[in-house]
Amino acid sequence: MRKDLTQCSVGRAVLPVLVALTLGLSAALAAPVPAVVGDWQGALNTGNSSLRVVLHVSQDKDGNLNATLDSPDQGATGIAISAINFKQPDLHFEIQRMGASYDGKINKDNSEIGGEWKQGGASLPLTFKRATK
Repeated sequence: MRKDLTQCSVGRAVLPVLVALTLGLSAALAAPVPAVVGDWQGALNTGNSSLRVVLHVSQDKDGNLNATLDSPDQGATGIAISAINFKQPDLHFEIQRMGASYDGKINKDNSEIGGEWKQGGASLPLTFKRATK
C-alpha cells in the first residue's frame, strides 16, 4: 500500500512539470508574429479625390498570413485579399477580383509601409500607417 501512495505522490509532482514543459515548448515552437500583423490605414490619391483604405492583416495558428481591405469612403468592408506575402521588409498582396495589387516596404520601426497600388494599368503611391486603437 505504501508503494502505491509513493507512486501517486510522484505522479502528482511530475504532472505539473510536464504540463509546464509542454506549454513552454508549444510557445517556443509557435511561429513568431510578423511585423506586418495588425491594422493599417492609408489613402489613395486619385487626382480628383482621396479614398481611405484600411488593411487588416492577421496570422493563423499555422503561421499563415490572412488579410482583408476596407474602403470606408466607398462603404466597402472585408474585401478579401487573395494572396499576401511578407518577407521583412517587403509586403506584396493581391486582390484578384479587383485586378489590384500592392508592393511596399515596411520601415525600420514597423510603423509605416510605403509602396505602390496597381490597378487597371494605373500605379498610385500608397503609404499605410499603423492604426492606433
